[in-house]
Amino acid sequence: MTTSLFLSCKKEDSVTCITCNSPQTTSFEVCRESSGNAFVNGENTGTNYDVYITGLEEAGATCGN
Repeated sequence: MTTSLFLSCKKEDSVTCITCNSPQTTSFEVCRESSGNAFVNGENTGTNYDVYITGLEEAGATCGN
């Protein structure tokens, strides 16, 4: 008798994006990818999304939908 077991470790593929503004830049979009990292203009910042947003806001940016 042969038994097969299939497990799925796929993470949720949801992406959440917000727009940020600052006096020094034009508006830009920051997205939380399924990895939990912040992506700006499609590029992985290598930084956790929440940490990245907090840093932007501490530097004077306003982020929100």
